[in-house]
Amino acid sequence: MELLILNHAEVAALLSMAECMEVMAEVLETLAAGDAILPLRTVIRIPDSPNAFGAMPAYLARPAAIGIKVITVFPENGKAGLDSHQGAVLLYEAQHGQLQAIMDATTITAIRTAAVSGVATRVLARDDAAELAILGSGVQARTHLEAMTQARSIRGVRVWSRSAERARSFVREMSGLYDLALEAVATPEKAVVGADIVCTVTASREPVLRGDWLVPGTHINAVGASLANARELDSEAVRRSRLYVDRRESALNEAGDFLIPQGEGIISESHIIGELGDLLLAKIPGRRSADEITLFKSLGLAVEDVAAAHHVHAKAIATGAGTRVELGGAAAGLTAVSP
Repeated sequence: MELLILNHAEVAALLSMAECMEVMAEVLETLAAGDAILPLRTVIRIPDSPNAFGAMPAYLARPAAIGIKVITVFPENGKAGLDSHQGAVLLYEAQHGQLQAIMDATTITAIRTAAVSGVATRVLARDDAAELAILGSGVQARTHLEAMTQARSIRGVRVWSRSAERARSFVREMSGLYDLALEAVATPEKAVVGADIVCTVTASREPVLRGDWLVPGTHINAVGASLANARELDSEAVRRSRLYVDRRESALNEAGDFLIPQGEGIISESHIIGELGDLLLAKIPGRRSADEITLFKSLGLAVEDVAAAHHVHAKAIATGAGTRVELGGAAAGLTAVSP
């Protein structure tokens, strides 16, 4: 059996943001239609640290694929010049269970996470949304800027980071890539007040976005917090918003942005309007007026990783990209052993 290995650069070249947004919309519809199996992620917390090791398996009936992402999350890696998320996605074909590809998970995670936020923005933000606030200045800030420019005609971007120098560096770098008015600001409030779209992509465990900063009509993509005891939004921001999630079961178990205000008695489970896939299938209503504040809480799903890997693998086969390695799996000369 031939195994395809794809590195960071190869994955990035094969997975454009525009294409990934379409792939993510399709797989979220597949999930909402019941054509996927998606267990909750398994996470090992590394003692005496904020670090974690996670395994995220999934099965898709459409497109037919099996896969798992195995990844480490070390939030302080930026200080060492490393990405906070590192690992691999393993893609299997669904007919015989053969391992088809191993590919860089860092790139897939960076692109598909922002692509899902792009899909949410496309269906929830006001049509005339043009002012963007990004809280955070890491990898996800970069990919989210790209996704937001795909979803809406962005004119201005205000960026805040806990590190003022990193925010300024981000603005300098992105100003060379986008014909936009980009500005690094000193506080998250200065970034958020007056913004039409807000993306929170920090590693913070405490709120960086307050509800009383939000103007009517804002759309929020809350991305950075993925633990039950961590959040980027205060309770008032969640209370004021119509809340959509990538998956209800995941939100009820893992989303501190929802679970903490629920524990305070400020909101209940009914505050979740539904899943993004249900909205794409028109099973639930989206934005009802220009003044509503909408919120998409993203946790990241293994079905997204598998769908992205399936797309990358198909393009790699078509273009000859990647490194091919012969692996076992053929029956000839082997004795079958039960697992």
